[in-house]
Amino acid sequence: MVSKNSPFIGKDVTPDHVAALVGFLDTVGAADPDIHNYSSKDFYSHIISGHLKADLVQRGRVVCTCTISPAVTNYFNGLHGGAVAAFAERVAIACARTAVGEEKEIFLGELAMSYLSAAQLNDEMVIDGSVVRSGRNLTVIAIEFKIKKTGKLVYTSRATIYNMPSSKL
Repeated sequence: MVSKNSPFIGKDVTPDHVAALVGFLDTVGAADPDIHNYSSKDFYSHIISGHLKADLVQRGRVVCTCTISPAVTNYFNGLHGGAVAAFAERVAIACARTAVGEEKEIFLGELAMSYLSAAQLNDEMVIDGSVVRSGRNLTVIAIEFKIKKTGKLVYTSRATIYNMPSSKL
């Protein structure tokens, strides 16, 4: 009998394929035995948050560095587009929090990405997020991704964060 928390493995999948998949997940650092403990509000995967290191936090600005590891690369050893978007989301939310009070709940409403080039495996990137506009109902964040060594702009992003009004009760 399969328990609620154990994965279902189809009859047509061989044990060799399962072992290869588990080996791949271990190699890229994605296998985590505590995965069911990560159900808290605003939890973000160790795969993403483990790559970001905050270098500067000011009102309206957050700068992080990130070294590209195999866990976030695609088939061509470039930074995976989904990882770029996930990094942009985390930096945008962190940047918005520097301008919006803790009493307000915020959520990402829109995220626009421009993939200009590719960051390669082992490249170190600087991710710079800045508040473009912050008002009563929304905050707009611009994010630039540059290769630290060359200063080359590889990705840009613009995020719209909606600010929920605080309750007056």
